[in-house]
Amino acid sequence: MKKLIICGFFFSALLFSAQKKYVLVVHGGAGTILKSSMTAEKENAYKAKLSEALTSGYKELQRGANAVDAVAATIVILEDSPLFNAGRGAVFTADGVNELDAAIMNGGDKAAGSVAGVHTIKNPIRAAIAVMRNSEHVLLSGEGAEKFAKEQKLEIVDSKYFWTQDRWNGLQKLQQKESKAKSIKTTALQKPAAYEIDQKFGTVGAVARDKTGNIAAGTSTGGMTNKKYGRIGDAPIIGAGTYADSNVGISATGWGEFFIRATAARTVAAKMDYQKKSITAAAQETIDEIAAMGGDGGLIALDKEGNIAMPFNTAGMYRGAVAEDGTIEIEIYK
Repeated sequence: MKKLIICGFFFSALLFSAQKKYVLVVHGGAGTILKSSMTAEKENAYKAKLSEALTSGYKELQRGANAVDAVAATIVILEDSPLFNAGRGAVFTADGVNELDAAIMNGGDKAAGSVAGVHTIKNPIRAAIAVMRNSEHVLLSGEGAEKFAKEQKLEIVDSKYFWTQDRWNGLQKLQQKESKAKSIKTTALQKPAAYEIDQKFGTVGAVARDKTGNIAAGTSTGGMTNKKYGRIGDAPIIGAGTYADSNVGISATGWGEFFIRATAARTVAAKMDYQKKSITAAAQETIDEIAAMGGDGGLIALDKEGNIAMPFNTAGMYRGAVAEDGTIEIEIYK
């Protein structure tokens, strides 16, 4: 690996460098991420973990692994960290439990797999890959997905493994806010009155391009704090939060309902395929369309030529990429 570069320059969240060709890109969530409210210690922790994730995935690519395995190696590092809203750091539902979702898609043959609403699978991204490779289905949910994971010999943990004080405190604050705001009516197109308490979406995702040119994209999340009724967001929905074909791979993060309605990930690919848009234009236009609908968030995209795009319409997005030569670049703020 070559030296880590922590970029401090502004690049409109679109391209790290027009000259470089990238092989792996990662995100750790978009939202109200402000430098003014971030301690140096916490900022360094996020950068270090993103760097570790990129290094892990890059090593897989260097040894000749396929893009799917590189995505898995990247995302597992983030799922195992309490910093992100995925795996170990998943947020709590309104019932005080953790429900996790994940998806993977292989661009070459458009094979895909995902799991939703699981409680005991240590690394949901591995379960999604098992669904893709070892079943005739694409999406498994709840107890069925957990039964399948056990049969696949994946690591199963007690649900308490996902409990963290920080996420629990976040649920308590949001529910208190919600309780005070119950008299305020909202519609399906409005943000709930208590929404501003938890705008930092920590969904994680990665897109990789292997030595054969194949692309794969994966996403993993704990969803939204205080979610109710078995809510499932865009992350495990192929074409919404996760998508890959032979030209491009996309992973999204943000207010899932809007990414589902916009079929966001597939829309980026379609703009590139049918309208011949550049990856930069296709990704930015998609985020702009989501913003116009009232949604917020961001996405990462990597095309077959090694170009990347990382647009978002929030205050920040944890994001990074590694070039063919091993140079790592990381950004957090807008």
